[in-house]
Formats: sequence, structure tokens, C-alpha cells
Amino acid sequence: MAMSREKATFGAGCFWGVEAALAAIPGVTATAVGYEGGTLDSPSYRDVCTDQTGHAEVVELEFDPEKVSYGRLLDAFFELHDPTTLNRQGPDWGSQYRSVIFFHSPEQERAAQAKIEALTAEGRYRRKRIVTKVEPAQTFWRAEEHHQRYLEKRGQASCHI
Repeated sequence: MAMSREKATFGAGCFWGVEAALAAIPGVTATAVGYEGGTLDSPSYRDVCTDQTGHAEVVELEFDPEKVSYGRLLDAFFELHDPTTLNRQGPDWGSQYRSVIFFHSPEQERAAQAKIEALTAEGRYRRKRIVTKVEPAQTFWRAEEHHQRYLEKRGQASCHI
């Protein structure tokens, strides 16, 4: 019997730390870092870092919905970064670091919007507005191989203190 797999794609700043954190969640079966949401075909890291291509640094993951819910992944996504800073995470500036959820189904779109509404209603971020964009999944351009599992390859757990 084949296990069902679903995809989820999140942009939450520098993709190295986001990938490491999401890959550690039980039920996440694969992760890849890359670029999504821009205009250039086959962009390189250098291209995306110019902030001219419109791409976000994202993590695309596969997960087993019987082991981990999309809602749990959304919780992790919001715990991993500050969704109230526009085009910035920590020391990293530029639209490539924007907070974005690329949805792969109408159910994911609804869940993402509902999560943002719930966090807003509960006042999690005080008076700050959540700026996370919720957009349909576009072409995922896999980043260069040396960016895949970057922190793991270097024996690090995260990028920022």
C-alpha cells in the first residue's frame, strides 16, 4: 500500500535554518530549498540575492498527512520566523526573505488563511500586522546542491542565535 504524500512550500527568511527545522518534524519525508514566486527561469542564488528576480527563498517539503497535519506545519512555520516583518528576517533584507506560503490545494489555501486570522484574532503579535502572503504554488526552482541541507552538512542546527 502506497503512502500518500503531499507537498507544502514555505518562505520564512534564509532557507537554511527553515529547512533544518522543518526536516526535523516527524512525518516530513523530504525537503528541498529553492526559489519560487519570481519572473526569471532557473534563477541562481546569486540572481535571487540581487532582489531583482521577485523570487522568495523557500523550502518545499513532502509530508505524510497521516503522520503530520498541514496545520502542524503551519504552526511550525509561524514559530520559525517573525511574520510581521516585510521582506526581512533578522539581519537578512530583501523580498527574497519575505514571509510567504505557496499553497498546493484549496484546502491548504483555506488552512493558511484561517491560521493567519486565528493568530491575528488572538493578538499573538500584539499590534503588529501579519504580512505573510498566501499565493498559489508556482514553479519551484531547486537551489544549487551546496545549499541543500546546508546546516546539516556543516554540523549546525540553525543560522541565527
